Amino acid sequence: MSRPLSKVAPEWWDYTTLDPEILADAAKLTEKSLFKLSRPGFTVHYYDTIEEFYAAEALEYVQAWQKATADNPVGICGPIGPTEQLPIVARIVNALGISLKHAHFWGMDEWVEDGVPVGMDHPLSFAKADFELCFNRIDKKLRMPKENIHFPSGDLKAYTQTYSDIVCDTMQGGQGDTKHWAFNDPVRRKGKYKDAPPTPEEYRKLSARVTELHPITILQNARTSGGGYVANVPKSAATVGPVETWKANKVSIWQAGTHDNPFGMRLSAWMIAKKIPDSAVPMSLLADHPNVHFHYYRPAIKTVGAEMH
Repeated sequence: MSRPLSKVAPEWWDYTTLDPEILADAAKLTEKSLFKLSRPGFTVHYYDTIEEFYAAEALEYVQAWQKATADNPVGICGPIGPTEQLPIVARIVNALGISLKHAHFWGMDEWVEDGVPVGMDHPLSFAKADFELCFNRIDKKLRMPKENIHFPSGDLKAYTQTYSDIVCDTMQGGQGDTKHWAFNDPVRRKGKYKDAPPTPEEYRKLSARVTELHPITILQNARTSGGGYVANVPKSAATVGPVETWKANKVSIWQAGTHDNPFGMRLSAWMIAKKIPDSAVPMSLLADHPNVHFHYYRPAIKTVGAEMH
């Protein structure tokens, strides 16, 4: 039986092409039943205040960096979206006087225009955001060397190699409207993927790369980062892939209700918990990762139902 066309972008795969029963099961989840989806290898966490939520997210940076030594360099891969944790990271490092000499950081992604990663002069540059919100705020005597900061904006094979050379303690991210981490979006519905999306095994083979963005992702980034100005959002990006993700000791996803909605926050958790990987919902592929944590700001969970505004 053929899968349905996407309701939002018929030339693409996305979560609207799933079996309706999966969608219905996810929509039924309550705050209590969502929390109970935890299983070995997948843990759900709740936070009652937004301050606690972002403080806990920031602490993941610090805890990862504190493990780093000269003989055992350790780092964290972090997102732009959310960004609220970044100034808190700098404040904690400064307050505790933590030297980052042996620590590392990976940026998850960067925009690409005309085949070239954007520079830090681009208003939406992710590297620019990381430096302005975090690294430039850290005391100079504590900062990590610039060569310890890795962005997927140059030699992507070299970027991938760093995940073998350095311990990635945590890959941290948010969840987008297409249920992606980083820019691991669903693919176009064409060629060999006209009738079915890539199998989980195929998608898992993708490493850091330049990828075409799903229309939903373009609209989302215009909404969350550009005041709705779609014309300013690039159509491609360089992104960390599943290959690098599976080299991370832990995958940590933070959902405050800003980048995805109550239904989306349920769907990916349901598919991971029940081990239903499908590349139309890229986040669901984490069902096969051995150590995944979903963190929710409890008031953002809400309910899935009709609510007129």
